[in-house]
Amino acid sequence: MTAGLPPLPAAALPPAAPPGPGGAIGFALLPGFSLLSLAGATDALAAAADTLGPRAWRVLHLSADGAPVVAQCATRVAVDRAFADAPPLQALVVVSDRAVPPGLQAALRPLLARLDAEGAMLGGIGSGAAELARAGLLAGHRATLHWAESQALAEAHPDVVVSSHLYEIDRRRLTCAGGSASLDAFIAWLGQRHGERLVQALLAHFGLERLRDGSEPQRSPVSGRIGGGAPKLAEAVALMEANLGEPLPTEDIARLVGVSRRQLERLFKQHLDELPSRYYAELRLQRARRLLQQTGQSILQIGLACGFASGSHFSNAYRARFGHTPREARSQRALAWRDQGQAAATPT
Repeated sequence: MTAGLPPLPAAALPPAAPPGPGGAIGFALLPGFSLLSLAGATDALAAAADTLGPRAWRVLHLSADGAPVVAQCATRVAVDRAFADAPPLQALVVVSDRAVPPGLQAALRPLLARLDAEGAMLGGIGSGAAELARAGLLAGHRATLHWAESQALAEAHPDVVVSSHLYEIDRRRLTCAGGSASLDAFIAWLGQRHGERLVQALLAHFGLERLRDGSEPQRSPVSGRIGGGAPKLAEAVALMEANLGEPLPTEDIARLVGVSRRQLERLFKQHLDELPSRYYAELRLQRARRLLQQTGQSILQIGLACGFASGSHFSNAYRARFGHTPREARSQRALAWRDQGQAAATPT
């Protein structure tokens, strides 16, 4: 049995706490969401309930049609209501980890608009911030999402201040990179609402030494694998990531980071088991893949934006890496979106 948190005296709770019992937070679950991302947020809210008592937050799981949603790990998660039947909420958090078909976007948008008009807090976990941005609800706000999608969001929505931080809490918006960061984000948010003593109680409950600050950067696969032991390699990778549209020759990258080409190749081989040119090409192709999935740009526009000299060059490189052409990838996405959109529109 999980030990409850010690109760706090009423004086420790600031006036910002939700009025009356049963403040409700909805979690809009989109297919393929991360169960870990959802659990971090809901576990923080459940643990806080032991302390807050009648001021506790009530969690509701929502889906487009009220049917269970399949998570990334293939677990089916039951929900309480459909988007259209959601009761009044103090907050709504979109939990997503992949591109969302137009049918689901259309089902979610009226709920977001209604709650925004009612003054609710709106949030996004994983790639959830992208759905808020598409609905026009992040203009002029700081926001974050999983590092792999941040560049695409910044390009598609220049009115959003996109960061690579773990989480952002900006006025009535909470966005988070997902994974374990959702626990930190919701402890921080609860602390803003209910005071520092609740933060300390939650940290003790989860056995955490400290609360990670929202401004801490996300760790990409490269930073996690090379750590701080190869700063020249980290500089080289950063140069590549900043110049995907106009790729730099390997000699130029080596010169800019202050090593010879042979030294740079040895660093890549030692830490990443790859040649610099092949690693660079993989970065560009992965970005192209995300743009194909998440934007409406033409295939030629995407190819040029990712450093390919022509449509045929892009198509050949993409097929060699993924086993199908960019056009075929778009066709597969269109079919998947049509099927999911029809499923969301089918009455239960």
